[in-house]
Amino acid sequence: MRTAFQRDRDRIIHCKAFRRLKHKTQVFIAPLGDHYVTRLTHTLEVSQIARSISRALNLNEDLTEAIALGHDLGHTPFGHTGEEVLNEISPFGFRHNEQSLRVVDLLEKEGAGLNLTFEVREGILKHSKSRTDIMGEGWETPDTLEGQVCKIADVVAYINHDIDDALRANVINENDLPNPVTSRFGKSRSDRINAMIWDILSYSWAARGEGSGLTSQEVKPMIGVSPAAGEVMNILREFLFERVYHSSAVQIEADKAREVIRLLYQHFSEHEQNLPTDYALRDEPLARRVVDYVAGMTDQYALQIAGEAGLI
Repeated sequence: MRTAFQRDRDRIIHCKAFRRLKHKTQVFIAPLGDHYVTRLTHTLEVSQIARSISRALNLNEDLTEAIALGHDLGHTPFGHTGEEVLNEISPFGFRHNEQSLRVVDLLEKEGAGLNLTFEVREGILKHSKSRTDIMGEGWETPDTLEGQVCKIADVVAYINHDIDDALRANVINENDLPNPVTSRFGKSRSDRINAMIWDILSYSWAARGEGSGLTSQEVKPMIGVSPAAGEVMNILREFLFERVYHSSAVQIEADKAREVIRLLYQHFSEHEQNLPTDYALRDEPLARRVVDYVAGMTDQYALQIAGEAGLI
């Protein structure tokens, strides 16, 4: 008999938004190579890392997996660039974690939603980090330990696979990585991930409920990294922002993507009749329906629709 969280997991992996993740890019927009990370491969990596951590800490793997698989369902086309643009132009603002919750609550199954458990929904909503330092001020902590696992696993996944994509695109080389990063975590991807997971397990061991002497935490157990490891992970994140996310190679394509998102939003705001029927008939403000439609597009579909409408 399936648990409620197994049911949630199955409903997520069979929904339309999950299948579209394979055609939504992460950092490098519409890359020519076949091996760049997509939202789907990122989601699977987060799930794998999160399940490994939960298993070692004797937590609920089914809950962990359901949160991990659903955490990015609301992401836009063109990675965080699409999110930034919709946040700028939508009167409601836009955050992909909130949109992910909207997808599972309302947009899937022709408006019926997926009827997920509270724990999964809360983990999806609170997974986002923006540029907040890991475990720093503004780091919103999910109520469940499994939600906390997914949040830190998300960081471990993206800071490592974004390095791989940047190396693949020749934006950086291996010698560019900051010395504190290679000294503490190693030079290879597997070494870095392994070292980060071991640190998370060591810091979070009290979550197993097997004694308070194995951790420096003086309050209720929580999932995180040691201050020393967190500092180095933040150094790596800042390096990625400076050398990769804000690099000219990424920004040239990002500028094109921004224009496509703006044009699509403007077009459907002025031509409501061109919205698909399920969006056109919904009893919500037009701006909300347009954002839902545009946010749900894959990269190539957004370019296709913009081309067919004569916008590009």
